[in-house]
Amino acid sequence: MSITIRDLAEATGFSVGTISRALKNQTGLTETTRAMIFHAAQEMGYDLSKLKHGRLRRIAFLLHRQHNNLSSSPFYSIVLHGVEAACRRAGIALSFVAVGPSEPVMEQIRVHQPDAIVCAGFFETELLEAIRTSGKPMVLIDMRLPGFTSINPNHRLGGYLATQHLIKSGRKRIGMLSGPHAHYSIQERVHGFRKALFEAKMLANPDYEIAIPHQAEEEKMVRQAVTDLLAMSEPPDALFCYNDNTALTAMNTCLDLGLKVPHDIAIVGFDDIRAAAKAQPALSSIAVDKEGLGAEGVAMLLRHAQPENLETTLAVQLIVRGSSVLSV
Repeated sequence: MSITIRDLAEATGFSVGTISRALKNQTGLTETTRAMIFHAAQEMGYDLSKLKHGRLRRIAFLLHRQHNNLSSSPFYSIVLHGVEAACRRAGIALSFVAVGPSEPVMEQIRVHQPDAIVCAGFFETELLEAIRTSGKPMVLIDMRLPGFTSINPNHRLGGYLATQHLIKSGRKRIGMLSGPHAHYSIQERVHGFRKALFEAKMLANPDYEIAIPHQAEEEKMVRQAVTDLLAMSEPPDALFCYNDNTALTAMNTCLDLGLKVPHDIAIVGFDDIRAAAKAQPALSSIAVDKEGLGAEGVAMLLRHAQPENLETTLAVQLIVRGSSVLSV
């Protein structure tokens, strides 16, 4: 038997009108009441797709504060551009909100009064669950979590293609600079890296894998990691880096230490940001359709008034440039 708003009212002690306003995220209720009602709806199995949200007029683009920096902006600024272009075509107003786990997230969202929410990049599970209590349709971009609708580039295939390219180029000691493994995208890229090594019957040397934490001195830590790798008795002759900013820093560190790229060490990045093609030598990278990610995220919201557990994956492409082969 399906759960009705009247069932929720009887179970919680709130009126039918209060239940309806809470689930539709209308004004006039405290956050505590709203969260209590939404939690009860989830626990009792109320079908949120019953709610009539109507035409989307406003979308909020949420970005975690750890991504709201110069290092991440070459990627997420283009994703945001894709979202903005799709919203403009559909006549939807777009607002940008940078959020963090220690902030009053729901209050920030409510100021913008969105009809739907796009979350780009990594978010803590607890933060996403809190955002979901708004009852608004949500889509995760470049992030995946069971129970949430999401769209991602094929991170695992990208890691595989990058590493396979280095193997086919004759590299024997391939290292990887990754980021925090709590991030879905990084987990997948590491899986692809290891899968390519396994299929080539090459040993994945744990000493060649270094995870760079996200913090203010990230560039300094990348330089130190590369310096440490090159100081090994058998240093890597190739590096797959989990994003282009890391790859560019790694390449500059190698050049500063007197190595020739790609003669002494080959390097491949991920994301194919604009700076990759302009580097000297130009950086090989896994190209991600960043605008396409943003546009498809909006399209998923438009196609499904209350999207539920949909997962979409976009193709990626290896772009070979001078950082990984002697001639292109």
